[in-house]
Amino acid sequence: METTVEEIKKCREGKFVLIDDVPSKVTSLKISKPGKHGEAKARLEAVGIFDHQKRIIVKPAGHKLRIPIVIKKNAQVIAFIGERVQLMDLEDYSIFEAEVPEDLKGKLKEGGEVIIWKFGNNVIIKGVK
Repeated sequence: METTVEEIKKCREGKFVLIDDVPSKVTSLKISKPGKHGEAKARLEAVGIFDHQKRIIVKPAGHKLRIPIVIKKNAQVIAFIGERVQLMDLEDYSIFEAEVPEDLKGKLKEGGEVIIWKFGNNVIIKGVK
């Protein structure tokens, strides 16, 4: 799992961050003004990319966060296994499984290509190619 590091105050909406080792997409960032004896605080809200859970962290604005490098690839649908689908990466020909998102049910077909996002062992289907 590849990551980089960045300050919280530089994170913007739509960017990815790691919260509790879960890649999440930033939905809002609020930075307070610095106080008399302290530095500015940042309140960052994000939603998990793979589990869709809301996460909130409050840290000093200069605190560093890990930023995940989410790999975007193309894959081919090999077979359907209940609510899951078996996919083959078109670059290295590795085979893995992923859940079919609600908005893509009925649109996928065997032999068709899809766009996937990968981070570590987590895979999500983002669209049909």
